[in-house]
Amino acid sequence: MTSEQLSVGPALSSVSSDLDEAVHRCLVAGFEGTTTFPDTLKRLIDRGLGGVILFTRNVRDAEQVRELTDALRAIRPDLLVAIDNEGGGIGHLVAAGAPEVPGSYALGVADDPNLTARCADALAGHLATLGITASYAPVADLQRRADNPIVRTRSFGADPELAARHLRAWITATEARGIASCAKHFPGHGGTETDSHHDLAVDPRPAAELRADLEPFRAAVAAGVPMLMSAHVVYPALDANRPATLSRRILGDLLRHDLGFDGVLVSDALEMKAIADRYGEAAGARIALAAGADQVIVAVPDLEVTLSCRDAVLHAVDCGRLSEERVWEAAGRVRRLAQRYATPAGVVAAWDAGAGLEAARRAVRSRALPRAVRGAHVVDLFPPPHPALNWGGEDLLTELRPLDPTANGTAVSGEPADPAALVDGILRICATAPLVVATCDAGLHPWQAWFREALLARRPDAVRVDTGLPEGGDLCSYGRGRVNLRAVAEVLSGLREVG
Repeated sequence: MTSEQLSVGPALSSVSSDLDEAVHRCLVAGFEGTTTFPDTLKRLIDRGLGGVILFTRNVRDAEQVRELTDALRAIRPDLLVAIDNEGGGIGHLVAAGAPEVPGSYALGVADDPNLTARCADALAGHLATLGITASYAPVADLQRRADNPIVRTRSFGADPELAARHLRAWITATEARGIASCAKHFPGHGGTETDSHHDLAVDPRPAAELRADLEPFRAAVAAGVPMLMSAHVVYPALDANRPATLSRRILGDLLRHDLGFDGVLVSDALEMKAIADRYGEAAGARIALAAGADQVIVAVPDLEVTLSCRDAVLHAVDCGRLSEERVWEAAGRVRRLAQRYATPAGVVAAWDAGAGLEAARRAVRSRALPRAVRGAHVVDLFPPPHPALNWGGEDLLTELRPLDPTANGTAVSGEPADPAALVDGILRICATAPLVVATCDAGLHPWQAWFREALLARRPDAVRVDTGLPEGGDLCSYGRGRVNLRAVAEVLSGLREVG
C-alpha cells in the first residue's frame, strides 16, 4: 500500500496501514454496476473493505451476478458479498431466478420447521450458485402491533417460541450451505409504529415486555448464527438516549454480555432516516462502532457517503474518540467471518424447488368461501413496492389467469387519482360476474379500506382476500410473494381446497 493510497488528510497521517485496513474491514458498501463497478470501490476493496451489499440495481441475470461476484473477489478473495434474502416479497434476485418461497409469516402459519428449513435451503443454495455468501436474513422480530408498518409478514409471527423454532431451522439450513445468515433487527422492531427507513422508531414498552422479544434472538445465538443486525429503534426502558444501533447498553451489556453473542454485529443501513436525519451517516458509523457494532452498512450506491463514514472512523481513531482496541476487536470478528464464508462453494447440490409453493399452500386460511369463483373480476389493491425491500409488483390476477382464463381484473398499486371513478368503472366492467376484492394491509393504507368498502357497498356478495395480515377477509395468504398469490389463485379457481 502506497502512502498516496493511504492518505485521507493530514490529520490521519499517524494511522498505520494495518489499522487503516482494520477500519475498512468494518465497512459494508453498496454500489452501482452489474458488469463493472467504480474505481472507488476497487480502491476500498484494496484497502480492506469488509463487504459489499447487492441490490436489484446490481442484478440482471444469474450468469451476470456470478461474474460480478467473481470479479469483486478477484480484487480481494476474503471480501464478503451480501444481500437481503428473506423470501416472500423481500428480495432482489428475481431476475437471477430466485427460488419462490413465501415470507416468514406464512412459514410460521404452516408451522413446520422442516418445511422452513427446505425453503431456507433453496434460498441459500441459490445464493451459493451466484457467489453470494452472506444473507441478511432471517427476521427475528416479533409482529407485536397491528399498526407496525415494516415487520408484519417478514416476521414468523407474534409467538416467541414459534419464531425461535423457525429461526433455528432457517439458520441451520443456511449454515449447511456455507452461507452466513444474519438474525435481525436486535433487540426487535415489531413493537413500533414507525418504519425506521423513514424516521426514528420508538418502542415504549416496559423492559419486561422487551425482554420477552429476545427469545428468538437467544435461539438464533444458540443455533450458532454468525451475524446479528441491530435495529434503528429507541427503547426508553433500555436506553432512553440512543437507538439500539448506537447504544453501548444494548449492544454491549444486553447482546454481548447477557446473550453471549460473539459473532459479527452489523448495523442496519446508516442512510436510513432514523440515523441519517438525526446523526448523519458519518457520525452514525463512528458511534455505532464505539457502541459495539463490528460492521456498518452504507447501502446507498453513492460511494462518497461510504468514504465520509470511513473518514469519520479514521479521524475518530486518530484523535482518540474511538479506541484502536475496539477497531481491532471488530475487524478480528469480521476476519473470522470471512475465513468461514467468503469463499463460495465449488459444487452446489440441488434444492427443493417446490418447497415454497407447498409452504404457501399450507399457509392459506379460509373463513367462508364457495368451492370456486371462476370467471371473476379481481380487484387487487396493494401499496407500491417498498424502495428498500420489495422485488414486487406481483398481482393476483397474473397468477389466476393461467388457472382460469375467463378471469379478468384490475391491479391497483398505490392510491388512484380518482378512486370513485375507478370504482364506477370496475363495477361497470364487472357487471354480473363474480367479484373478488383483495387488499394488502388495508388498515395501514386508508385508500385501500375506502376502496374495498365502496365496492362491497354495491357488491356485498364479493369475495374478500387479505394478502397481508388477516383483516376479516374470506381468504388470507399471509403474504404477497408470488407463491402466496398463486396459492390463493388455486383456491379461487377451484383447483385446490383450503386444507
